[in-house]
Parts: sequence; C-alpha cells; structure tokens
Amino acid sequence: MPEGDTVYRAARRLDRALSGGTVTRFDLRVPERATIDLTGSVVHEVVPRGKHILMRIGDRTFRSHLRMDGAWHLYHPGERWQAPAHMARAVVATADAEAVGFDVSMLAVVPTTAESELVGHLGPDPLGPDWDLSEAARRLGSDPRPIHVALLDQRNVAGFGNEYAAELLFLRGVLPTRPATEVDADALLELGARTIRANRDRPARTFTGVALRGRTTWVYGRARRTCRRCGALIETGELGADPAEERRTFWCPRCQR
Repeated sequence: MPEGDTVYRAARRLDRALSGGTVTRFDLRVPERATIDLTGSVVHEVVPRGKHILMRIGDRTFRSHLRMDGAWHLYHPGERWQAPAHMARAVVATADAEAVGFDVSMLAVVPTTAESELVGHLGPDPLGPDWDLSEAARRLGSDPRPIHVALLDQRNVAGFGNEYAAELLFLRGVLPTRPATEVDADALLELGARTIRANRDRPARTFTGVALRGRTTWVYGRARRTCRRCGALIETGELGADPAEERRTFWCPRCQR
C-alpha cells in the first residue's frame, strides 16, 4: 500500500531519472488537464510531500498522488510499457527517460510560487526536511477522534496510512478506538518517524525487523491469527472519519489496552 515511505522512494527514483532534463513529452490523460503542456521546460527536481509527489518543472509544479493502486514506472525512450496504456494517466519524458504514471490521481499543475495550494493543508511530514515533532504532536494530541482516525488525517501528520497506523498503535500498546487526546502523541510520533525513516531505505517495508514474506507485520492483515507476542487472536474492525472513509483496523486485545 503506498504510504509515505513508498512515495519517498518513488519520488527519489523519478528525481534521479528526470532531474536536469528538458521535457520532450508532457501528457496528462484526464479531460480537465489534457491541454496542459510543459514540453520544453527543465525538470528541476521531484520531491515527496506526505503521500504527494511534486515535480517542479520550469516555473510550474505538477502534483500527483498514488492513492491505493497508483504507481510511477520508468522506461528508456521507446521501451515498451509494462502496464496497459489505458491505465496511464500521466507521461513525463526527457531525452533519457520516460516516466509513466499508471492509475495516479489528484493531477494538478500550478505555478511553483502557489505550491501551497496543493499541499499547504498537510501536517508535518516525518520524511520532510522540516519535520516538526512538536507541531505534529500538538495537532494529533488535540484531535478528539479515535487515534486510528486522527493518525490517518493528513492534516495532523503527513505520510502515515492504514498499515502504519495499525502497526504503530500495536507497538505503543494503544487501542485504535482510544481518543487521540488520551494518547502520548509525542512518543507515538517519535516512534512513527523512526520507523518510517528506517523503511524509507529498505527494499521492503517491515515493522517486525524481519523482511521475510508474511512476517513483516505484527497485526496488520493478520485478523484471527495469533499475536506474535502473547498468542491472543488478532481482532479486526472498521473506523473512519465518516462511513465512506472507513478503514479496516487490526489490534491485539491483550497487548493493546
């Protein structure tokens, strides 16, 4: 699932491939953006911001989001794509590389001076250069909703998704339904920052320290299986800011109180 660490790695690969090159093809395959053309502009850099990828091209910023199933592929010019063309939503090419965004969403282009219109609402990003633990803890700790819901709200802290929420709450021994105002937000976010930074540079995400398939998580995706710590059966439920945004939660009824 694309979360902050996945987005960070994707942006880093795109930056290495495109940065410094002149755009030879710019194609946004969504009706409301189809006429935008940045051909001839230089790619200055590609950076992540929470779950968003920002390409700074010329004097514009192009934003994309991976959502649940999106991905950016990199190809040599003329190389055959490894996903169906009808799934491509964006193409950004230079003389040396072709980046194709399959099922990416939230496509937008604004002047770079107005970039805050795209990501200014986001909370502090633990993978960003300006990470502010105190501000993130202030936002999270003042949210009266269940901690699982508050942690997924990108306005509180940017980058954590459902898997991180489940795993971090297990590691801190906190039930997902507990109000965020009753949680040690500083300790939770300090752990979260350390964990996502460690996973940022790994080929595969792990919370247990084991990279083997099926052994990377404590509770996420393990409903009705035994807890790796205490042997109790992992429970599952659903939580969300509203019924349309509910996410599946996982917890151990003994380890999380």
